[in-house]
Amino acid sequence: MSAPHAVDGPVRTTPDSLDRILLASLEALAAAGETDTACRLAGQACAALRRNDATAWRRFNALLHRLALRPQGRAAKA
Repeated sequence: MSAPHAVDGPVRTTPDSLDRILLASLEALAAAGETDTACRLAGQACAALRRNDATAWRRFNALLHRLALRPQGRAAKA
């Protein structure tokens, strides 16, 4: 399986762009019915970021709370 948007050459990433990619991945995981796994991973990200990156911690914490409030067995409506 190939990447949907393959890029030739090196890709520059920043911690902020990686956070956004990971957040989108966790949201997609939850939308695919794996909300518990997405919550667990978001919680791990919160723990890892808590002392070093307050902005990223807030993003993952907000996602964790949104997912935790989502009714079980239901994907979020887009």
